[in-house]
Amino acid sequence: MARRQRQAWKALATGALLAAGCADPSGPGEEPAPPAPYDWKLPAGFPTPRVPEDNPMSEAKVQLGRRLFYDKRLSLNGTQSCGSCHEQARAFTDGRVHAVGSTGQAHRRNGQGLANVAYATSLTWANSALTTLESQALVPLFGREPVELGFADQQEVLLERLRADTDLAARFAEAFPGEATPVSLATLTRALAAFERSLLSGTSAYDRYLYGKEVDALSPAAKRGLQLFLSERLECDHCHSGFNFQDATVHAQTPEPVLPYHNTGLYNEDGQGAYPAGDTGLLEITGRPEDMGRFRAPSLRNVAVTAPYMHDGSVATLSDVLDHYAAGGRARAANGGQASPLQSPFVRGFELTPDEKADVIAFLESLTDTAFLTDPRFADPAPAP
Repeated sequence: MARRQRQAWKALATGALLAAGCADPSGPGEEPAPPAPYDWKLPAGFPTPRVPEDNPMSEAKVQLGRRLFYDKRLSLNGTQSCGSCHEQARAFTDGRVHAVGSTGQAHRRNGQGLANVAYATSLTWANSALTTLESQALVPLFGREPVELGFADQQEVLLERLRADTDLAARFAEAFPGEATPVSLATLTRALAAFERSLLSGTSAYDRYLYGKEVDALSPAAKRGLQLFLSERLECDHCHSGFNFQDATVHAQTPEPVLPYHNTGLYNEDGQGAYPAGDTGLLEITGRPEDMGRFRAPSLRNVAVTAPYMHDGSVATLSDVLDHYAAGGRARAANGGQASPLQSPFVRGFELTPDEKADVIAFLESLTDTAFLTDPRFADPAPAP
């Protein structure tokens, strides 16, 4: 099914190129009344996101989640909110090599963006057990290693802090009518998840070109870059496929979510594919040797504003990213051309002229959705000081 979906999207994108005259290069209480249907304001070409049955979308819930997302009371020491590490102007990333928690502890991984996170089949870089935004929210709130928001086992401190705000408590009651205890850990995580699901990005120049039929929305360079992106020479669309440029994608019409992870040859410390001991990827969860160095492929939407790249932030620019893949993996280049036995067969290397490289970067830059980066619906609702 995932292959058919990728092929359908690729046919759509290729068809748009051909229509524009471009050549094909390839190779507990009383039951409340049901809420009004939520208006997703879906971008053209986007399917409806899948939503858990116990957390239907509502505008009240989204607005509550938005307030909580930017509320620094969600960190024990009051110094950070979710929005501190997920900045809208950076497509909800932070621009750091490694994220930094509320106590100043540096994390081992690069912070991920939240644009279109509603469609992700798994959350975080390499944890196949975290498949819902509701469950993932518990990690930054209560995780100990690394410390993010810092509440650890002090759940009641957090909840009492929120209950003491009468206006906020009233918003919880509005968003969760019929709940005997409106302010609870369950309602907190559901509200955060609802807001995060509303973060839809799909009005980039690429979208206007493909779905809006604006043939001039993409520059000639970006159109050439799109051809290269789809080509068998580069193989980019095997892992960055579909409307969200991500193979790990689920929506309301998806019969069965897939959880792909990939080793891209970033490291090969022992000639057998080993990654640094402090961050071995999916192996940490499964214990299977073949999962060494395997991580989720992120969406490429807004990728030009989410540097640095890779799970550990070790690749600084889009140009460097292309160099990594052109070499068939950075570790391969450092090991005399010897590829890791564990890396993806799609990471096999290719040649790009300087002009072709500039074209691919132009295409990747066309995925920047400037309206999303400034949309007031997703901004901090608190008035500026």
